[in-house]
Order: sequence, then structure tokens, then C-alpha cells
Amino acid sequence: MFAYYFKLGLRNLRRNPALTALMVLTLAVGVAASVSTLTILHVMSGDPIPHKSDRLIVPLIDNGQLQGYAPGDKPDDDQISYRDAMNLLASKQGIRRTAIMGTGGAIEPERKDMPSFAATGLAPTRDFFAMFDVPFLYGQAWSEADDRAGADVIVLSRKLAEKLYGDVNPVGRRVRYNGFDFQIVGVIERWNPIPRAHRIIGKGAFDDEDELFVPMASATRHEWFNNGSTTCFDDRGPGYQAWLDSECTWIQFWFELNTVADRPALQHWLDAYAAEQRKLGRLKRNAPNKLYDVMEWLAYQKVVGNDNKLSAWLAFGFLLLCLVNTIGLLLAKFSVRAPEVGVRRALGASRREIFHQFLTETAVVGLAGGVLGLLLAWGALALIALQSKQLSLVARMDWTMLLTTFVMAVAAAMLAGLLPTWRACQVTPALQLKSQ
Repeated sequence: MFAYYFKLGLRNLRRNPALTALMVLTLAVGVAASVSTLTILHVMSGDPIPHKSDRLIVPLIDNGQLQGYAPGDKPDDDQISYRDAMNLLASKQGIRRTAIMGTGGAIEPERKDMPSFAATGLAPTRDFFAMFDVPFLYGQAWSEADDRAGADVIVLSRKLAEKLYGDVNPVGRRVRYNGFDFQIVGVIERWNPIPRAHRIIGKGAFDDEDELFVPMASATRHEWFNNGSTTCFDDRGPGYQAWLDSECTWIQFWFELNTVADRPALQHWLDAYAAEQRKLGRLKRNAPNKLYDVMEWLAYQKVVGNDNKLSAWLAFGFLLLCLVNTIGLLLAKFSVRAPEVGVRRALGASRREIFHQFLTETAVVGLAGGVLGLLLAWGALALIALQSKQLSLVARMDWTMLLTTFVMAVAAAMLAGLLPTWRACQVTPALQLKSQ
């Protein structure tokens, strides 16, 4: 019976084409506005590494000055100092640990026809690649020995490798970066998780992929300063070593735990570490030490702001307005079919059957609105993506949102059709037959 009602619904789309087109368009515009906004919110609030996001942990230790501080205030920065980073790396807590600093400088290509150009990336420790499941196209991450020695080795992104060497494996070759020769040990496949939870501070949650990676020990051995956000809490002395020994915060740190159950033990260790540092005259604020997993970290950094949530609510408000208009149009469409309903009722059709028929027809309208709404949503997302590079990363539709578009359109149409369908079922056969 459903197939019969579905065919009737398709046939009735052509009965009053102007009214049908207006209903489909009204529904499609509301769905497109909602879906395009919801899609951006969905991408922005997504989990970039869902299979282990609850086991990747950011520690926060407040090493700020006492001046101007009141208990309960947020830390002045969400990164840690070099001293704390080195101590946490040596702690053996968790199954992996990584410290990350930003780096940037000039690439001097081997090719004489290519001028030098700027490139940015990260200077992490070796565990970074395994911790965040970074995929390799060629080669691999540098070794632990390279990490300890601060060797001049480098991992390139696929985009940078192809720019320098074309579509060949460059592992083993040398590239000059920031005035030093680095040996290429790996090339990663295209990798740019959204949001960029691994290093939000200094670059943002939505930005281009990192172009290169060098060991942090190599960066500090060459006395490179951080390329990114830096906050200093004291007047450090002259020289690079004074910078490393200072309370300046410029390093992002991550632990990877074996299981979520290990988190309380990590918190206990971090509290004990902070207590030891206070005995040495540091961490004078005596602020609570915090741990954040990936999704907690994204929430703490307010990756999805109140403006984004408000936009989504406004879009759904617009969809509700479109539904009200659709209800009015369906009432007009079904009211002129009262004689048809009267004849069917006189021939033995029950109210339930009439209800099923008309509700199926509204579902057909919803399906048509979903197809058009999907096209409009794609167009809206394409226009949004043109506004900035950051928006181009989040204005993209996946299979989840594709399915959501059709479900939302059909559900919205059926919801809007409940009142008109119920009104159609109340037709009295005798009155309609008498009036013919």
C-alpha cells in the first residue's frame, strides 16, 4: 500500500505545480539554511581522533606571578615552560609524551630555478607522530637517538615534498632550512585534523596543515625561538639559556595514557610534581593543576563559541518559520481535495487509510525539498568557503550531514503535514457527495 501511496504522491506533485513548487522551495530554503549552519557546527565540534581522544591529555600548570592574581582566576597562558616540559618528558608518565613548539623559517631549495620561500611547522618530540596517528607516505619518524642528540633531521609534508622534489621519494636527501642542512627521514601523507587539537594556541583550531617537523632538541640546539604564542612572567636574563630557564610559557604538552583509568594516577603525579616545584620557589600561585582530554581541551579553548551556537539556533528558528508557511500551503492544497476524500470514504476507505495517504504525500514533498535543499546547502557552503581559508576547512559536507539533510527534510514535511492531514481526515462523506 505504501508504494501505491508513494506513486499517488508523485502524481499529485503535478496536480498543482505552482503550489507544489512553492512548498518544495519553502521547505528547501529552511532546510538549506539549517543544514549549512549545522554542518559548520558539526565540523567545528568534531572529535579529531575519536578512538583515543579520551586518552590524550593536556596538563596545565600555572606558573604565573602572584601580582594581580586571585584564587580561582584562569591561568595567564594555556601552555607550559621549557623547564616543566623537560621534567614532564622525563617523568615516564603514560605510554607516550610529547612537547611541541612552533617553528618557521626559510627553505632554500636545491633547484636553482626556485627561490627561497618561508615555511612553518612544528618542532615536537618523537612520540608526537605515534600519539596523533600521523600517516607516513615515505620513510618514518626520526629515532629516539635523534631526539636525544638533537640531530638535524626533518619530516616534510607531502605538499612541501612535491613542491621541492616532485612526485618522487626524497627520503635520504638534504634540505636547507633556517640556515642549516637537514636530512629528510620521512614524508607524511596529507594530514590536517579538524579541529587542530594538537596545537590550537598560536595557530588556531582551523588552519593549513603543518609543512614540516624537526626535533625540538634540534630547534633548541640551534637556539631557535618559538614561532607562535609566547607569554613571559618574569624579566629573564640575556642569552638563549636564560630563555630556556625562564618562566616563559611557549610549549604545548600532551600525555597519552594506556587507559582512561590511568587519569587519576596522572593527576596525583602532577600534583606531587607541582608540590616539589613549590619547594624550589616556583609555582607561587599554588593554583590547582588541571588535566584535559581532547574534547575537554577543545571546550576549554572555546573552539565552538557562543556565536556559532547562536547562529545554529537562529537557523533552526528560520526552519520553524518555513514549516509554519508549509503548513499553510498544505492546508490550501488538501482543502481543495475534500471531494476526493469524500468519494474515497464513501467507497470504504477508513480515516487511517486517508491519513496514511496524505502523510505519504507530504513525505514526497519533503523528499523533493530535501533534494533541492541539499543543492542549496552545497551552494551556501561553497560561498561560505570562499570567505576565508579557515572557513574553507569547516564548510564541507560529509556523509553524516548528507543523510541528515534528507531525514530533516522528510521529517519537517511530515511534521508540517500532521495538521493538514488530520483536517483532511475529518471530511464527512455525505456532505461532500451531496454537494456534488
